[in-house]
Amino acid sequence: MTISPELEAQILRLYHAEKWRCGTIARQLHVHHTTVHRVLAQAGLPRHKPLQRASIIEPYLPFIEQTLEKFPSLTASRLYAMVRERGYRGLPTHFRHLVALHRPRKRPRRSCGYAHCRASRDRSTGPTSGTSRSATPAGRSWRS
Repeated sequence: MTISPELEAQILRLYHAEKWRCGTIARQLHVHHTTVHRVLAQAGLPRHKPLQRASIIEPYLPFIEQTLEKFPSLTASRLYAMVRERGYRGLPTHFRHLVALHRPRKRPRRSCGYAHCRASRDRSTGPTSGTSRSATPAGRSWRS
């Protein structure tokens, strides 16, 4: 389906001059959002990306990262109380989510591949044969 040059010009004006999003333009002009995307792609003009707002946690990130570096097992609830004392006004649920993103991760321990590492790894997985000991005294079943 072709659209009129006037409609194309209006799409381009709303997108670049008014900074409207593609979905808003499509809704207001009663066209499909892919039509708006196609007009913008055919125009060859660079697409404007939405501006990223600063997060409410940003001023506190250095403190949070330093604290988690010193105390990696500190709970997000306790950290929330500490940041709240310093002026943070956000909600605790959102704060916990953001802390999870910034919490340092433990690196998985790699085995060296030598026989002594493979043997300890094999022992940790449990017995492989049917000669396991019973956990109940005198060989009684836990079901009885």
